[in-house]
Amino acid sequence: MDQEKSSIWIDASVATVWGAVTEEQLLSQWYAQDSTWEIPKLEAGTDIIFTILPNEQNQLAEKLPMVLTIKHVTPNREFSFYLSIEESLISILLEEEQNGTTVTFNTSGYEASLANLKALVEGNDSL
Repeated sequence: MDQEKSSIWIDASVATVWGAVTEEQLLSQWYAQDSTWEIPKLEAGTDIIFTILPNEQNQLAEKLPMVLTIKHVTPNREFSFYLSIEESLISILLEEEQNGTTVTFNTSGYEASLANLKALVEGNDSL
C-alpha cells in the first residue's frame, strides 16, 4: 500500500533547505509553530526532544515534551526520526530539482508545515 506523502518544491539549494530541516532554531519556526527542538547531535541513534507548547491550534493545557530518536541522517538528502516505536517513523527527504529542492515527508498531513518551510527559506536570504 502506497502511503500518501506531503511534498513541496522550494526555490533554494539543497544545502540551505537541509539547514532549515535540521537546525533546532529553524525547525521550531516551521515544523510546528510554538514548538522547541533539542538536537544534541545530528546522528543516528541520538535522542532528540521535541516539545509542543500550548497554542490556539492544539488546545494543550501545558507543554508536551516528546522524545524522538534519529533513525537516518544523510546530509542534504534525508533526516528521519521516530517516536518510541519505529512504525511511527517520520522521514524528510530532499531532492535537487529544477534548480531548487523538493522536500517530501513520508506521510500526508504536513502541507501546512511545508508551506511554512517554503516561506521561511524563500523569504530569508540569510539562512
